[in-house]
Amino acid sequence: MSTSAEIAKPAAPPGFFQERVLTVHHWTERLFSFTCTRDPSFRFTAGQFAMIGLAVEGKPLVRAYSMVSPPWEEHLEFLSIKVQDGPLTSRLQHIVPGDHVLIGRKATGTLVTDNLVPGGVLWFFATGTGLAPFMSLIREPETYDRFERIILVHTVRQAAELAYRDLVAKELPAHELLGEIVAGKLTYIPSVTREPFGRTKRITTMIEDGSLTADLGLPPLSPERDRAMLCGSEAMNADIRALLEARGFEEGSNNNPGSYVVEKAFVTK
Repeated sequence: MSTSAEIAKPAAPPGFFQERVLTVHHWTERLFSFTCTRDPSFRFTAGQFAMIGLAVEGKPLVRAYSMVSPPWEEHLEFLSIKVQDGPLTSRLQHIVPGDHVLIGRKATGTLVTDNLVPGGVLWFFATGTGLAPFMSLIREPETYDRFERIILVHTVRQAAELAYRDLVAKELPAHELLGEIVAGKLTYIPSVTREPFGRTKRITTMIEDGSLTADLGLPPLSPERDRAMLCGSEAMNADIRALLEARGFEEGSNNNPGSYVVEKAFVTK
């Protein structure tokens, strides 16, 4: 367990901001999120990640975390798993308001809309905490300017792990500034694989059997009409990449926009 003495350092190591924890929310025994202060000079694009963590014995212990909060928010928010023997998350899960966390000064990542050819339907495919970058993207007005429709597909093992479910389904469509464009363009598809729920299929199964698009009255996935962003476990990313590429999708990058992109940085420890 981290103690305040371990993480409350008078100065941040080179390359990091030291930010104060504002709130902590434990969704389940395996999942939590927290907010912290944001240095005015920290800039990022919706979908990017930063290296974040703790100062342990004077040294930074960090992992890549996508920002949950949108770029216009004054604070930062992150979503994390809890791994009891994980070098970082075994400590990070015990933070409380008033503690300090390290935030890398440079944000990066492939899940940005610039890496996709604009237009059509943009699919967000997430498992577990892979939801994080999409929470930022669905609250960024520019996302809706670039695509005709946004469909967020989030698969977890248990319903309690559907983090931000109420925010996506209820609060965001009622938001005074974003509500109108969100209500008209955003579709949320939660799926739970290990207990009874409205949808219980994995994303790969929904793509393979065609139910993903058919249930929405849409034609099968096509690179001419659809774009996709992937964020989840290595296995999930690999499986969906194969399914997309078999349909003619091409991976995009910073200098060559494509029809899909995948985030390779994913916290497992």
